[in-house]
Amino acid sequence: MTPDSYAPELLDLFKALADKSRLKIIGLLAQKPLAVEEIAKTLKLGASTVSHHLSVLGKAGLVEGKAQGYYSIYSLQTAPMETLSKQLLQSHGIKGFKDAESSNEYDAKVLETFLTPEGKIKQFPVQEKKYLVILRHVLRNFEPDVRYSEKRVNEILGQYSRDTARLRRSLVEYKYMAREGGGGEYWRTGG
Repeated sequence: MTPDSYAPELLDLFKALADKSRLKIIGLLAQKPLAVEEIAKTLKLGASTVSHHLSVLGKAGLVEGKAQGYYSIYSLQTAPMETLSKQLLQSHGIKGFKDAESSNEYDAKVLETFLTPEGKIKQFPVQEKKYLVILRHVLRNFEPDVRYSEKRVNEILGQYSRDTARLRRSLVEYKYMAREGGGGEYWRTGG
């Protein structure tokens, strides 16, 4: 699972927890299930204020209310926090947010620096990391599972640079594309 796939849940959870009163409510419910009136009395808050906070916590999946007679009894639900914490603690977890965002910004800056407004390569970056950004950008013109003749590859790469041989070799060298020997077909393998 990528960070983007669980970011909305994580934002809802953090928003729900970003209030002192809601944290106190969670603390109380961690001890035992309670009615709105009991929570309001303990925290010295109005019942409508507590109901509002419980609604926010409920939308984030942190509390659940069940009717018992005239009252709704609320209990803490720890599953959402447990699930998200497991996802975040995996090796790609929180680091993935930084990588995804900063990578997009970095790529945009590299492309702005090394491409003309028309999209041609002004010059090839010396730094490998920046060169790979250029290659991945060029690679977008090649569909997965489609085989291209060398002539067609050169036509596509020619939109970016006159040095099509360099781009073609680099795409193969960095395993973004593969080719058949002897001037055969090329196809996308990565990126």
